[in-house]
Amino acid sequence: MALKTVKDVDFKGKSVIMRVDFNVPMKEGIVQDDTRITAAIPTITYILEKGAKTLTLASHLGDPAKDAAKAQEKAAKSGQSFDEAAFIQGKCRMRPVADYLAKKLGKPVVFAGEDGCFGKKTFIEGQAAGTVIMLENTRFHKEETAKDAAAREKLARELAGYGEIFVNDAFGTAHRDHASTASIAQFVKVSVAGFLMEKEVNYLEPIVTNPVKPLAAIIGGAKVSSKIAVLGSLLQNAKTLIIGGGMAFTFLKAQGHKIGKSLVEDDQLDTAKKILADAAAKGAEIVLPLDHVCAEAFDAAAKGMPVDGVDVPDNLMGMDVGPKTIKKYETVLAAAKTIVWNGPVGVFEFDAFGKGTAELAKIIAARTDNGVITVVGGGDSVAAVNKFKLAEKMSHVSTGGGASLELLEGKKLPGIEVCKG
Repeated sequence: MALKTVKDVDFKGKSVIMRVDFNVPMKEGIVQDDTRITAAIPTITYILEKGAKTLTLASHLGDPAKDAAKAQEKAAKSGQSFDEAAFIQGKCRMRPVADYLAKKLGKPVVFAGEDGCFGKKTFIEGQAAGTVIMLENTRFHKEETAKDAAAREKLARELAGYGEIFVNDAFGTAHRDHASTASIAQFVKVSVAGFLMEKEVNYLEPIVTNPVKPLAAIIGGAKVSSKIAVLGSLLQNAKTLIIGGGMAFTFLKAQGHKIGKSLVEDDQLDTAKKILADAAAKGAEIVLPLDHVCAEAFDAAAKGMPVDGVDVPDNLMGMDVGPKTIKKYETVLAAAKTIVWNGPVGVFEFDAFGKGTAELAKIIAARTDNGVITVVGGGDSVAAVNKFKLAEKMSHVSTGGGASLELLEGKKLPGIEVCKG
């Protein structure tokens, strides 16, 4: 079934309930990164321009109960006092986000109150035509994330009463079967995707179903166990599969190489061997590090030590790829027509070990300039291209970490499926 979008419906005079992903980093009530807010503005503006009566926005912002419990535990361990009310006010309330959005839109955004998402129908209906309303954090309600469908239904029905049309533009939570992301669609006549959701689907789904070939996939990060499904999915179409980051050492050990003190998952060695065998059977090339930048300890202040070869000395751990590996990346990516990147190839957060990921980002950006489709998905990969100021050089940078990964795994995401028909 095809994805239905905002362009497929008439908004004139209609009330709209829209799920956005405004789960942005906050510090003392101040938005620290507005990427996700900015990404939703084209859909918000379009709906208002098409004459919607009211536009009510729903989002989560962290998970108040869980986040407060973690912060309290951390404070207790360090012997510090903890003010739960102040923590929630500064981290989880939507009012500051509503105020921030108002500045970006250049028009007021009415906050519906800190008393939650229930009982707001009369309030919404009383607003002037063209008003944007922001609900409180949906995760203040246990019904939002309840595993039981009947429990989710209570909140889903309530939110559905706030709009004749449901618009889902929250790709970052599209993999969650929550009340405000999927269950709500059962109780609204029309459910469509916003522009952000449409763009994410249009770039990510074809990589799994029908990519422009040759396809090169770059999978990095710490653990093989978290990337097994996506590796298997991408191998169906990839000509080249670059494996980097901590997970590469499990593959190198599976090949019989020495990895020193590098990160390894011994319980995933058989999995790594199977992936290597599957790739060989399909005629796909798996690219593993040829050389490294190592350290004696996992520390931001550690001195980088070059190792000119695949094997890592016993007293060192691999922290980044070396120049031979970077050159290999450039060679294999030169042949690709589509490149998808999920996960860094080194500990890029530490400046001494960020060169491999930075150079990889530059190579991919250069391929974009040559007409190659380049897609960056995954939180750390996105953080990397933002750090190196190369996000605008990519065809598409996904706003969803878990959602993009699951879509690349070939899974059907609840928040997307409800917008199809």
